[in-house]
Amino acid sequence: MNKLPRRIDHIGVPPIKCQGIKTKLVPFIFESLKWEPQRESRWIEPFLGSGVVAFNVAPENALLCDTNKHIIRFYNHIYKGDLDSIVVRDFLEVEGKKLASGGADYYYEVRERFNVEASPLDFLFLNRACFNGVMRFNRHGHFNVPFGHKPLRFSKAYITKIVNQVAWVTRQMRNKHWEFSVADWSDTLSMAKPDDFVYMDPPYIGRHTDYYNGWTQEEAKALSIKALALPCGFAASMWLENRHRKNEHVEESWSETDLRICSHFYHVGSSESLRNAMDEALLIRKGYATPDTGKRETKGSKAGEVVRSQTAEQIMLPF
Repeated sequence: MNKLPRRIDHIGVPPIKCQGIKTKLVPFIFESLKWEPQRESRWIEPFLGSGVVAFNVAPENALLCDTNKHIIRFYNHIYKGDLDSIVVRDFLEVEGKKLASGGADYYYEVRERFNVEASPLDFLFLNRACFNGVMRFNRHGHFNVPFGHKPLRFSKAYITKIVNQVAWVTRQMRNKHWEFSVADWSDTLSMAKPDDFVYMDPPYIGRHTDYYNGWTQEEAKALSIKALALPCGFAASMWLENRHRKNEHVEESWSETDLRICSHFYHVGSSESLRNAMDEALLIRKGYATPDTGKRETKGSKAGEVVRSQTAEQIMLPF
């Protein structure tokens, strides 16, 4: 059983990129949580996104959900063996050459094809060739991110990197009992049982999300109410503070949890304003957080960035 807390020396990176990916925060999350799964326990995520946390936890049983059907379809294809590293390499080598010769015109041809056929391989291609790795869909559910202006994007080394990421997630899922499902977060939480653990990474309030669906203040409040009523342990990641403002929702809706804070830096975004240092909150059900060890430096952080631990009741978050 892959229990928590645990130290992780190497962070695996999944092949799908999206806003708010938690790769750099995985060690912080793993060291902050307490969970000792039983035989039937499941790791549950209602906002799967890139899947970086779940793939690094690699639980025996998992329920992994998202409203983004393309993410779920992509990982389901890998889990069922319909898509593997060999298929991905062959596809990207062919499509990469077409992109190199056709540039933006070919990118938009693939984008149009994907919005009709919804191929998981086209989804991967667009995700890695689009502008700044942004994942965005319009109100019709069509992928609408522009070209990333890199016709030579799929070099041999870059293809190998993606292929290795696909191979890694394949190994992490092998012989495991995982279910990928397109589902609303509320329906997903309703399936939690006492021995499960729920990790939530909802879209950020107050920042542009459309990472398939929007996220309102009302939904964020509803999530906190349903999370606090769960029969099992849980943790929720959300932004706490940046140089412009603070997230008062944390104090208003999550004061009954233990709070751990990690300062880090996001590299994915559509503008420079989305690439600033951010304080990230990890809100943990009481009894499921590791002891407060005070300030800790995070691996790979910029100088001066630290991890701070305290309870949500101890902070005030005015604008």
